[in-house]
Amino acid sequence: MHILQAAPLEAGKEVISAAKNGELDQLIEQVIKMGAEAGKSLLLAILVAIVGRYLVKFINRFVARMLMRRNVEPTVQSFLKSFTNITLLTLLIITVISTLGVNTTSLAALLASAGMAVGMALSGNLQNLAGGIILLFFKPYKVGDFIEAQGVSGTVKAIQIFHTILTSIDNKELFIPNGALSSGNITNYNKNGLRRIDFIVGVEYGTEVEKVKQTVADLIGSDQRILADPAPFVAIKELADSSVNFLVRVWVNTADYWGVFFDMNERIYTEFNKRGIGFPFPQLQIHQ
Repeated sequence: MHILQAAPLEAGKEVISAAKNGELDQLIEQVIKMGAEAGKSLLLAILVAIVGRYLVKFINRFVARMLMRRNVEPTVQSFLKSFTNITLLTLLIITVISTLGVNTTSLAALLASAGMAVGMALSGNLQNLAGGIILLFFKPYKVGDFIEAQGVSGTVKAIQIFHTILTSIDNKELFIPNGALSSGNITNYNKNGLRRIDFIVGVEYGTEVEKVKQTVADLIGSDQRILADPAPFVAIKELADSSVNFLVRVWVNTADYWGVFFDMNERIYTEFNKRGIGFPFPQLQIHQ
């Protein structure tokens, strides 16, 4: 009797054990299948990232060559190349995420819901982006111009989406936000083709006025970089405490400004000494 009862019990255990083994095998099979699919997605995402990166570089080079062939201004070239690169990298990131199996629709909804917070956090960058567009449209300066703005000065090296890069006189790179540039004061020293140089020349009291004017006129006439039109101007500016100050104004091409400025200072000093025109020192007379 006990033998007959034990037989069905053992058979039931075998059935349960077989069922459990079947479920475990099915679970293992599903895990392997999911791992294989995840591995395929990961490998495909890596492949897309690598190929996409090369494709982005190729498109960037193509855009750069196209802008060069069409003789687009360097200012516009710099901005468009920066904008194109950022746009392509953003699309590549979205494509890689989609390849991994992430629902981009859900991602877009998540980004939209966080848009207000991100917009507030990036309000400065959005302002700089808008400033870059304004600078590109109104063109207060271009690449290669020497400008002064926001308390610094330098030659414009590049105009990017968010920043303008300047190279200072002592070869430092300065990054200035476009938002501040678009709403602030900008002095562009290269905007116009001509510039005026002003000199203040002080001589001793008792010096003949015509002698000073003739000497300065000779120096101006011997420098071909100084323009005859507009005509140079020489006159007494003020009778100072220790000197008679002459104002000398000449016009030059913008590219010749600093060369003429330094050369004329040196030549005035040398020629005045040769002709006996003295430079005064501060004096104080005491009457007793």
